[in-house]
Amino acid sequence: MTEQTEKWSGDFGRDYTQRNPQSFEELESIYLKNYGISRTELNRKFLDGMDRSMRILEVGSNLGNQLVCLQRMGFKSLFGIELQSYAVEMAKSKTKGINIIQGEASDIPFKDGFFDMVFTSGVLIHIAPQNLNDVLNEIHRCTKNYIFGFEYYSNETEEIPYRDNRDLLWKANYARKYIELFDDLSLVKEEHVRYLENENIDSMFLLKKK
Repeated sequence: MTEQTEKWSGDFGRDYTQRNPQSFEELESIYLKNYGISRTELNRKFLDGMDRSMRILEVGSNLGNQLVCLQRMGFKSLFGIELQSYAVEMAKSKTKGINIIQGEASDIPFKDGFFDMVFTSGVLIHIAPQNLNDVLNEIHRCTKNYIFGFEYYSNETEEIPYRDNRDLLWKANYARKYIELFDDLSLVKEEHVRYLENENIDSMFLLKKK
């Protein structure tokens, strides 16, 4: 267990879960406030033409709101893996027809290529740079087709203080990190999404195995 996973699996992570949007509707409202566009609308730009029966895993699923968003878009085979035991318990009580388990992003308990798509949303940003490749390797191993992401963006890796803590939050060019690490990945689409009230930028990206 890394310093970060130890922190997120304890009371610090539980408090984070309690601060998170508690429902899909609250999630949509926060996206509209932050970006002027809902998460559903963002997803449609990248996923609209995809087979609704494909098997999808979210790494770091927390309360499962992102998976509920996909479910409401018509995707049927949805899985999540989440480190925080409290978040897993709450997600299971809040969702229906979604398979959510407890586990670490660096040790995903599914066979190679089990999923058609693996995605993260605001998760890679909490992985320390020295541990990031372990997580990217697991995500890459578990998907046979697509990697989808929505993460804080910076052209260069940059640490950001997080609630008076160090070594818990980074922004980077995560799409580029995948492509530099795996020569069988190509970028299908990327969009930089700007915040309405500050200068920060997030990146939504879709990668595909060649």
